[in-house]
Amino acid sequence: MIRPLIYVPVLALVVCGALVHGAVTQRWGARAADAEQTVRLHALEVRLGDWTPTEVPTEMPVNERSTATSRRYESAAARRSAMVSFISGIPGSVATHTPDVCYPGSGYKTLRGPKKEQVALPDGRTGTVYVADFEKKTQTKFDRVRVRWAWTADGTWVAPDNPRWQFAGQLRAPTLYKVYIATPLPDADGDTAPEDDAATKAFVGATWAQYLAAMSQ
Repeated sequence: MIRPLIYVPVLALVVCGALVHGAVTQRWGARAADAEQTVRLHALEVRLGDWTPTEVPTEMPVNERSTATSRRYESAAARRSAMVSFISGIPGSVATHTPDVCYPGSGYKTLRGPKKEQVALPDGRTGTVYVADFEKKTQTKFDRVRVRWAWTADGTWVAPDNPRWQFAGQLRAPTLYKVYIATPLPDADGDTAPEDDAATKAFVGATWAQYLAAMSQ
């Protein structure tokens, strides 16, 4: 027979679990999300030189509490391309499904695991993003890609060590945003990460800056 005192810690664990789940799913009455801002950000097309956007079906894993929009960008002059995916939703949903999990799950080999990278913005601010390199062998070639990703809820790009827990109780900002930027990875021998070319660097920088600028409109 279970003694009555054992019920106390068990009940406490159940209550704590319910509270954490309620915070993650925002069951406890978070303030309303800014629907107009979210729509504006999903509609945003990065503008830089001759980079031309084309909306494509997104392959980002999402659930019923988050939404994703993906666009492929191409520059004829620079002969470069990029894929930008924008995800919005409650923090508990948007904090998960990061490229270091999704890409290997889609058959990619991780060449260089996630590391943090500082990004400089035109207004003098800086942000922190993750960057990782992946490779997949096809019938005719190796598909190599560099992926950068970060989150924002208040106009600052962040790359926390444990995003799921950091954003779980973020009731002050009911909508969390995440951006992926995927660019072809230059060929390189050895384990050293190759440098992005100037055109790619410019596009990546413009993407981070323009999404934050749209948040403040």
